Amino acid sequence: MSLTNFPGSANSSPLDPSITKVTIPALAEMKRQGKPISALTAYDYSTARLVDEAGIDLVLVGDSLAMVVMGQENTLAVTVDEMLHHTRAVRRAVRRALVVADMPFGSYHGTVTDGVANAVRFVKEAGAEAVKVEGPRVALVQALTDAEIPVIGHLGLTPQSINRMGGYRVQAKTIDAVQQIRADAKALEEAGAGVLVLEGIPREVAAEITAELTIPTIGIGAGPECDGQILVFHDMVNLSFAPKAKFARRYVDASSLFHTAIEQYREDVEHRAFPSDEESYHLPSAVKKEMQAEPSSVQPIKQLRKA
Repeated sequence: MSLTNFPGSANSSPLDPSITKVTIPALAEMKRQGKPISALTAYDYSTARLVDEAGIDLVLVGDSLAMVVMGQENTLAVTVDEMLHHTRAVRRAVRRALVVADMPFGSYHGTVTDGVANAVRFVKEAGAEAVKVEGPRVALVQALTDAEIPVIGHLGLTPQSINRMGGYRVQAKTIDAVQQIRADAKALEEAGAGVLVLEGIPREVAAEITAELTIPTIGIGAGPECDGQILVFHDMVNLSFAPKAKFARRYVDASSLFHTAIEQYREDVEHRAFPSDEESYHLPSAVKKEMQAEPSSVQPIKQLRKA
């Protein structure tokens, strides 16, 4: 594989020389070898570290953080500065996986020049190793490629187009729509996209596109024939507080796990079961004796409750 070792930087965890860094060429090699690519979203240091240490190949700092982290109704409200903040946190945690930053709504919807300038910020200021843009924006992908910024395309159900699409609806369900998305996918590949995310399209369409492209496809609600799969972390562990999408498999109920732990903590506090004496700090014996020997209006140390 086209994998290279890089020393740690100020933006990332120190890299063990034995760890091979995942790159765009490495993902292309995985497609050639028929090895499935695993991808997940992450938005903070601790989650990103867990995801990376589990061996996930691609970590996406998705604009979905607007919904699952910030409580917004959709992805449109998140800003460039907010995305940069979260990308920095993720980059510090990740040692192996490819770190990809979502370009948020409005950051590339004007001129190509503005789009490239914002993408540069993600690379320079946050340590992103690639950026993702939605839609068949061929001119922008070409410009990003010319600027040496790896870019990931995104076709099908593009959440930043929710208002135009009229909601989160499966795309490419007619012959005309299928032909269009196939043409768009090929155009993005030719413009320089290194990976293509396919979201919310029929399995059969995704399979055709995957077979037609030389670059890897990453599916989310696009069937098992894609070269890889991605899920929103919070959907996978039931922390999204939203109805489960058809394509989202829940691997653990973290919501119930956390709820139980938090309830137990509250009860321990209310019943003075936490902290215990073993979880408390103590004065040195000599200091304690000296304090007990001195007259004081404060309750004597010996009378303090022991848990």
